[in-house]
Amino acid sequence: MTTPDWFIFRGDGEQHDGVAGLPDPPPWRDFDGGPVINGAPRLGTESTRRLGTHGLRSLAWRPEELELINAALYLRRPLLVTGDPGSGKSTLAHAIAHELGLGRVLHWPIVSRTTLRDGLYTYDAIARLQDMQMAKERGEPYTEDIGEYLRLGPLGTALLPYERPRVLLVDELDKSDIDLPNDLLNALEEGEFRIAELQRIARRQSKVPVLTDDDERAPVKDGRVRCRAFPIVVMTSNGERDFPAPLLRRCLHLDLPSPRNDEWGAARLGAMVRAHFGDGDMAANDELISSFLQSSPGSLRAADQLLNAIYLTQEAVRDSEPDRRRLAKLLMRPLDHGEHGAR
Repeated sequence: MTTPDWFIFRGDGEQHDGVAGLPDPPPWRDFDGGPVINGAPRLGTESTRRLGTHGLRSLAWRPEELELINAALYLRRPLLVTGDPGSGKSTLAHAIAHELGLGRVLHWPIVSRTTLRDGLYTYDAIARLQDMQMAKERGEPYTEDIGEYLRLGPLGTALLPYERPRVLLVDELDKSDIDLPNDLLNALEEGEFRIAELQRIARRQSKVPVLTDDDERAPVKDGRVRCRAFPIVVMTSNGERDFPAPLLRRCLHLDLPSPRNDEWGAARLGAMVRAHFGDGDMAANDELISSFLQSSPGSLRAADQLLNAIYLTQEAVRDSEPDRRRLAKLLMRPLDHGEHGAR
């Protein structure tokens, strides 16, 4: 496929500076936060694990998938990515960060107890009180540095006024409490949030350095965090629940089908396998890929099962073809068959 000229993310895994070529955002998505932060932390080890160590190659993306991904970049809108486990939802965030040179992915895993505040920032009031008490007991003056007790979460860090966008992965949003998607909507729409603890002292201390999710210090002015380059937000869902209409209207929805026995399914799995295991022994690996795609059509299977099967058959039973096939079949059983449940 010839890559259209307007694509910023090309999906080929080759690093480039294409994000610098993004046009100005639409007027309704233009943000003016400051002071501007230049640069981004290096690519995280999680991206290396997700994409593989052999050149951090990308997956094979369908043309319509690339169009939606690039549309989200141009429009400065979050991507809501749905699909079965192993379809590449979380990997997309790491592929974008790697290809566009945007540094470490800010990862916010969602559970049923997660609140918006968890993603924005935490304030350790107890530690601050203990430090004040210890200073008093030693007869020493307590020099207040409230920034030492504040830490921005993944969402809060993503909304800092970086010159270039950060990549934020909101993982498994469908596992959240019913209120979180609505609470998240305002922060993503406004591109900002306020830290009440800093607003209370803004008159006497306007700029306070706080710890970020990258374990670095960033200045927050007047208790207000506002982005400059809107982050590239990838929100994943396994389809366990529906989301409110206001959130859906403000996202672009990308559905990633499970790997199947067609041109793109085979290409995507082949790229994934090569990224993790290199080009050696690909004849045997291609046989396992074909078996993975063809067995039990319509059943639920995850790409992790294929990677586990390849690794174990390469390391444990490489010299025994019958054992290799038997073990691979055992590890790649469909996930949705009743006989595989708990007994």
